[in-house]
Amino acid sequence: MKSWQAMRAMIEKSRVTGRIPAPASKSYTIRALICAGMAGGASCISGALESDDTKAAVGILKNLGAGLRQEKDGLVVSGGNLAPAKVELDCGDSAASLRFFSAVCATLPGKSVLVSSPGLARRPVKSLLEIINKMGAVCLVEENRVIINGGCLHGGLYNLEGDISSQFISALLLAAPRICHGAAFVLDSPPRSRPYIDMTLETLGRFGISVNRAPDYTCFSIAPQSFQPANISIEGDWSSASYLLALGAVTGEVSVEGLNLLSLQADKAILMMLNKMGAAILPDAGSVTTRVSRLNAIDADMSQCIDLLPTMACCLAVAEGKGCLRGISRARLKESNRVEALRRGLESMGIKTEEDEDSLTIWGGSPEGAVIDSYNDHRIAMAFAVAGLCAGNTVIERAECVSKTYPRFWHDLIRLGGKVRLQDE
Repeated sequence: MKSWQAMRAMIEKSRVTGRIPAPASKSYTIRALICAGMAGGASCISGALESDDTKAAVGILKNLGAGLRQEKDGLVVSGGNLAPAKVELDCGDSAASLRFFSAVCATLPGKSVLVSSPGLARRPVKSLLEIINKMGAVCLVEENRVIINGGCLHGGLYNLEGDISSQFISALLLAAPRICHGAAFVLDSPPRSRPYIDMTLETLGRFGISVNRAPDYTCFSIAPQSFQPANISIEGDWSSASYLLALGAVTGEVSVEGLNLLSLQADKAILMMLNKMGAAILPDAGSVTTRVSRLNAIDADMSQCIDLLPTMACCLAVAEGKGCLRGISRARLKESNRVEALRRGLESMGIKTEEDEDSLTIWGGSPEGAVIDSYNDHRIAMAFAVAGLCAGNTVIERAECVSKTYPRFWHDLIRLGGKVRLQDE
């Protein structure tokens, strides 16, 4: 699914300034695509993100029978008649596509086969499939293939562990309106990454689906319902914007347009964290500006916004003092072991770190140029670009991986004045 050839980014010390539109939210785009595919009729998604992950979701929907066409007002999805595909469904590196479509395909009578990249195949999915099997489907994993034999899933009450991935919960919520007699999911403790569940609930609501939720997120119940077509606009992605906002705070002045200050997205927390570090932040109607500031190290709980870990780690690397990022154990199961990737990368830049099971302590200072292995992880590559623009003489290996969620990232850095050269490997 990669759109670029293998390349490295050569980064020199730079001061960046300018205005950049935020990429559209990957999480909202994929959720809206799936809901539109299950809605009878035509839905229009304006401002949808075009990236490797969202292209995977679009390809799967087309193979399941949804009609998709780009028009002037947005991406029009004609849904409501999904059926198992005769071809394998390529999820690429998209964990959301693999997990969400595993649940959706379980509601379709017949056999569906979802195929993952080698990297995605290493990420957890079996716990989700075990739940779906209890509901009456027959699911199994064969190397990088998930085989789903679906049909009319059984309604009822299903008990889940509270530390289950929020994507597993979202997958079940997306499929639940199609379950015979409805379903209820009870967790034994409040889940982490609740904002991502909120995003799923919000998107379901936009397509006419009502979900009853306990205040502490330990119980969800959904009656059988039909998805209704909707016109939906995708807001800017706070995860992708975090690198741009961090850049402004450490080496210039950057305004990011298209961000919703009232967003449910977890990674809006970057504003609170940068503010706590002493960054100058200027929110305005439709944009947020950060200016270079003297940053002080902080301790922060990342459990509800785990994708901000790489951004915050590289911000702490240029801050004064010792900071600690906690609630990070799940980051070891992302596109890479992000805790290890960050520790190795920062130490190669001369920054002292200390890694524990659920925390990463960082002693800030002046990062030195280094060769950084991105581990083919888009968030590692983009975060170390922030450190690299401060340090200079930095090389990011496998830099093409940013196409997973932010294909124009390197071009946007250059547009802001970053001294970046892209070189084919």
